[in-house]
Amino acid sequence: MLPIALVSRLAIQVFAGIASPALKVTMVRYGRVFSRPGHADWGHDWGVRRTHSVPRGYDGARCKAPFRKEQTVSTITTSDGTEIYYKDWGKGPAVTFSHGWPLSSDAWDGQMLFLAQHGFRVVAHDRRGHGRSSQASSGNDMNGYADDLAAVINALDLTDVTLVGHSTGGGEVARYIGRHGTARVAKAVLIAAVPPIMLKTAANPEGLPIEVFDGLRAGLAKDRSQFYKDLAVQFYGANRPGAEVSQGLLDQFWTWSMQSGLINAYESVKAFSETDFTEDLEKFDVPTLVLHGEDDQIVPVRDSAVKSARLIKGARDIYYPGAPHGITATHQNQVNAELLAFIQG
Repeated sequence: MLPIALVSRLAIQVFAGIASPALKVTMVRYGRVFSRPGHADWGHDWGVRRTHSVPRGYDGARCKAPFRKEQTVSTITTSDGTEIYYKDWGKGPAVTFSHGWPLSSDAWDGQMLFLAQHGFRVVAHDRRGHGRSSQASSGNDMNGYADDLAAVINALDLTDVTLVGHSTGGGEVARYIGRHGTARVAKAVLIAAVPPIMLKTAANPEGLPIEVFDGLRAGLAKDRSQFYKDLAVQFYGANRPGAEVSQGLLDQFWTWSMQSGLINAYESVKAFSETDFTEDLEKFDVPTLVLHGEDDQIVPVRDSAVKSARLIKGARDIYYPGAPHGITATHQNQVNAELLAFIQG
């Protein structure tokens, strides 16, 4: 049990903090909760979580707590109260990453580490209901996703940003540009992305029938754990002859997927399959790179990247023969090289 004297000292420090609406410190341990605004980063050893509600242009100073370890957990709070987790590595020109369904920002670690080591500031967030972000019961649609991305960009006051999106994240990037424009955007990258529209409709006869997406929802509702294990195989093309996909990669996919809320993953199916991004893509007015695997079993290339590249003025499209949906992992070195060359170009 924590000594009473230490609890009292911690409580006094929390309550005596300099008030600021931009920072809330919550100390939770041994059944005690203290919550007050302040400027402190508290040691992870004592179960303390620091969350940001950062207004645009905020540049508040932070002081370090006198504990053995420090772990900063960065979140922003959106207008509807949803907490969005993000990670922010490196210094230099900013690059944001929007992840695929039903994963988290950790899916971008291979690209983030590489670009951070090459002089870039890399920022990736967990989509609402995914990873470490809160599991909101509303806003699980492309407008909500795009607005959350805008909230992160505005809170960190990022400018001249390269927006990178994979799969559902590519739709998020497209809808961001459609809703928020390119005032803060320098370039865009769509990787195995869902636009223009996945669903088969009268206007999109090459799309996938609604039964495919109904099957995804049924699998989630029945046994999402096994569903994610099966999905990982197709995601990385591990079911193809000669495929070299490690068990670790498959397990990693399952771990990230299980972090998502069931309602969030379920409602996201409609968002990534039925949203028509045609008008969003036509609003792109920045240099854009489109990357896609030719053996993508999740988002068929001919009904996605090929069409998107036609809709985006001046887009450069690159296709990887025999490559699966999860090319950021299976073809990490190639994707990283393409990203670096495009951003620096």
